Amino acid sequence: MFVPLARPDLTDLEKQYVLEVLDSGQLSFGEKLARFEDAFRQQLQIPHAVAMNSGTSALHVAVKALGLKSGDEVITTPYSFIASSNCLLFEGAVPIFVDIDPRTLNMDTKQVESAITPRTKAILAVHVFGQTCHMDELMRIAQKHNLHVIEDACEALGAEWKGKKAGTFGDAGVFAFYANKQVTTGEGGILVTQREDIASSAYSLRNQGRAPEDGWLEHTQVGYNYRMSDLQAAVGVAQMERLSGLLRKRQEKAERYKELLREYQVPVTLPQVLEECKISWFVFVVILPEGADQAGVIRFLHDKGIQSKPYFPAIHLQPCYRKQFLFEAGAFPVTERMAKRTIAIPFHTRLTEEEQRYVIGQLAMALQKG
Repeated sequence: MFVPLARPDLTDLEKQYVLEVLDSGQLSFGEKLARFEDAFRQQLQIPHAVAMNSGTSALHVAVKALGLKSGDEVITTPYSFIASSNCLLFEGAVPIFVDIDPRTLNMDTKQVESAITPRTKAILAVHVFGQTCHMDELMRIAQKHNLHVIEDACEALGAEWKGKKAGTFGDAGVFAFYANKQVTTGEGGILVTQREDIASSAYSLRNQGRAPEDGWLEHTQVGYNYRMSDLQAAVGVAQMERLSGLLRKRQEKAERYKELLREYQVPVTLPQVLEECKISWFVFVVILPEGADQAGVIRFLHDKGIQSKPYFPAIHLQPCYRKQFLFEAGAFPVTERMAKRTIAIPFHTRLTEEEQRYVIGQLAMALQKG
C-alpha cells in the first residue's frame, strides 16, 4: 500500500471553471479572479482581499505595505515554514524569534513582551497547523506598544479564536493555497485586511507597481509580478464553493486518527487545542515520545509505503539563518526539542479508513522497534 502525505481534493467543478477560463480567452485579471477575491471577503466578512501567486508573495506584500524596512525588528516564531520569516528578510527587517509553547506549538505569548526593543515595529503571528495563536494577548501587547500585527494564517483557513476568524485580527492576514492546504489553487495566496491603505498598496505591488489610474505601461512605484492567474483563481472559486465540505472531511479524518491512536495505544501526543480556538485541520502532526528516533520512524514508514515528514525543522538552525545571524543550537530549546519530535503523517480528505488504520498500525510498530 502507498499512502501519500497529501492529495488535493479536486472535482468536475474545478475542471468546469478552468475550462470556462480557457474558453473565455481571458487568462489574467478576469471574472474568476474577482469571484475568488469576493469569496474570501464574504467568508471572512472583511472588506479587502487581494489574491497573489503564493502565500510567500502575499506575506512579502504585507511587510512592504506596512512600511517595514531595513533594521526594523519583527517578533515571530522559529517553528514554522521558513517563508514566514524570509518575507521579513526581503525588506531587510530582522526576525526576532521567541520560543514556542510546548502544548500548542504556537509562539509563547508570555515571552513576546520581553523581546520588544525600541526597534520593534511588528509582531508576525503564525497560526501553526491550523490553530490560532493566543490572539487576545498578542493584540493587547501590540496595542500597548503600538506595533503592527501580521497574521500568517496560511495553514489556518477556517480556524477561529473566540468565534473570530483567523486572519482578521491584525493589520493584515495572509492565506496560502499550495496543494496540501484546506483550499488549493495549485500555487497561490491572498492578503486580507480591514485597512484601505494596505489594500491599495497591495493591489499596486502585486501588479508591477501600477496605481489604479496608471496605464498598462505606467508604474507609480516599484512593484512585483505577484499576480494570480484566472486559471488558478478558477480552481479557487470551486474550492471556496466547497469549503464547508472540505473542512468537515478534514475534521472527520482527524477524529478517526485520534480514535485509532487510542485503539492502537500509540505512545504519541498531539498538539493541544486551546478551548478558545476552533482548529482548522491542515496537517496531522504527532509528537513522538522523548528520545524517539524521528529519522528512524520516518524511514520505517517510508519502507512501508507511507509518506511522512519532520514538521517543522527549526528556522534558526537552517544553514542560511545560521550563516546570517550566527544562531547556535540551544537558542530556542522548546522549538529545537519539538522539531526533533514532530512528524506529519498522511492527511487529506480522500484518506480511506483502511489507509488510516494502516498508517497508525505501522506507526505503532515503528515506535515499538525504535
